[in-house]
Amino acid sequence: MKYEVINNSVKVSDIKCIDIELCLFCGQAFRWKKREDGSFHGVVDGKVTDIVQKENEIIFLGTSEEDFLSLWCDYFDLESDYESAVKKFDEDKNLSAAVKEYYGIRILHQKPWEALCSFIISQNNNIPRIMGIIDRLCETFGDKTGENDYTFPSYEKIGKLTAEDLAPLRAGFRNKYIIDAARKLCSGEINLEEIKNMPIEQARNELMKIKGVGAKVAECTLLYGFGRKEAFPIDVWVKKIMAEMYPDGLPECTKDIEGIAQQYLFHWRRNSPEFKNKE
Repeated sequence: MKYEVINNSVKVSDIKCIDIELCLFCGQAFRWKKREDGSFHGVVDGKVTDIVQKENEIIFLGTSEEDFLSLWCDYFDLESDYESAVKKFDEDKNLSAAVKEYYGIRILHQKPWEALCSFIISQNNNIPRIMGIIDRLCETFGDKTGENDYTFPSYEKIGKLTAEDLAPLRAGFRNKYIIDAARKLCSGEINLEEIKNMPIEQARNELMKIKGVGAKVAECTLLYGFGRKEAFPIDVWVKKIMAEMYPDGLPECTKDIEGIAQQYLFHWRRNSPEFKNKE
């Protein structure tokens, strides 16, 4: 990866295997917006940016070198060698087809609390509705950082509220789970820093102490919030994938990067006409 600072922007080049649009809209993040000019607008950790991609060149507009190095480089996992990782998937015909069709998906390194809260909200929900609830959460309880931009509210702030306070979000039964998660984090019963370094099975069990957090939400939090690429979230689409393609389990080529394989397979299975026509 190479980068250069140009005025108030950072231009990145020589990155292989990255498609910003696929990364942002393949079901792992819910706060990004695509503008009419093709750029992508988002707020992460209180920082606002607009991103433009032209082939293998990516420009982070309104971004300082410090913010790029301390936030955006990690968020998009720019220093990881995804090209070598996905080459391993050539050993499997399904993964090879998924990568060929949707080349450039990376696992975003989101903030653990935001990932946990977002995937609690995602339960039994569709993506447009998830995005709406999260938008209302940020607009109601986050801090304003621009004309129409808000931070993701901290668990400390949410932990002082009640489920009734969250009624304007229209999140239904999920309100009480959000509150339980925030309060357990506030009390120290659940410690995100400790989870970060736990063996993955212990980390799963720790997250599932939160009401409403089952295996899927725990795995999503570990993959998208902690960058644990061995985590493997299973939802309705992945259940179909496993039943149809891998009844005996994932192939050896996915070992330790099961989360990357899952993201490719999930997006491929959910969007390919070949499978939609069979529904």
